[in-house]
Amino acid sequence: MRSYRVSEAAALLGVSDDTVRRLVDSGQVPAETDSAGRLTIPGPDLAAYAESRPQAAEDPFGGALSARNRLTGIVTEVRTDGVMGQVQLRCGPHRITSLISADSVRDLGLEPGALAVAVIKATTVIIESEGAAE
Repeated sequence: MRSYRVSEAAALLGVSDDTVRRLVDSGQVPAETDSAGRLTIPGPDLAAYAESRPQAAEDPFGGALSARNRLTGIVTEVRTDGVMGQVQLRCGPHRITSLISADSVRDLGLEPGALAVAVIKATTVIIESEGAAE
């Protein structure tokens, strides 16, 4: 299970380090102290808080890809069966669900609280509206 330092948690939540410390002090976000004496937040606890207060985060990986739609988030749920996995990310105000192989779930170490980026490349986008012209 991954834990996040205060600055990492702040970046994911889109708030300041001081805000994260206040959240910890008020008991809204559980925290632990690591072996170096630094305050850390367990990934699953940060994921639960992120679900309750969605805000956008910066992309920490920012690799050079042709896909320009990159949403940084925290894994909030993972379901797998024998072959396939369903991974849910909270990317700021957006909830992204992806179906990937169970092998990829394991290879990427995806579990609630893990940092991940949804990279979206599509040739088709379908738009819906309430009323269609008749």
